[in-house]
Amino acid sequence: MKEERIVISQEGLNKLKEELQQLRGPKRKEIAKRIKEARALGDISENSEYDDAKNEQAFIEGRIRELEQMLKNAEVINTENITTDKVSLGTTVTVRDLEFDEEEEFKIVGPTEVDPDENRISNVSPIGNGLIGHKVGDTVEIEVPVGTVKFEILSITK
Repeated sequence: MKEERIVISQEGLNKLKEELQQLRGPKRKEIAKRIKEARALGDISENSEYDDAKNEQAFIEGRIRELEQMLKNAEVINTENITTDKVSLGTTVTVRDLEFDEEEEFKIVGPTEVDPDENRISNVSPIGNGLIGHKVGDTVEIEVPVGTVKFEILSITK
């Protein structure tokens, strides 16, 4: 079975590595300490502190495996080579929503770097995928779960 590559910026890769380091080190130690303290309370069959700590331990170990897999399959994009002649992974695009006459700005990122609060959208999301390849001045109609949105591309930057 072929592993799926994960496109990511160097900044995104660094964040994943930092999270993995935190989980493997301080977080694992904290959970082990909580489990030990809960065991010291006696019977673990009805010990909610023990159950909570074991559940968190399972979650952390799962996240560690997930991060290790993502790092193994990571393909770092070189943001230095990105051009602004068309929308692509790593660019920031300013659009006008033609229905509401409002400007919006999106940073096109890989799926692991999505952050709606920062307007960072995935290149595989309907809007991200719909904008990729288009140029300033283009009008783009994109099918989204609630219907169709229509954007005019105003600018593309790094």
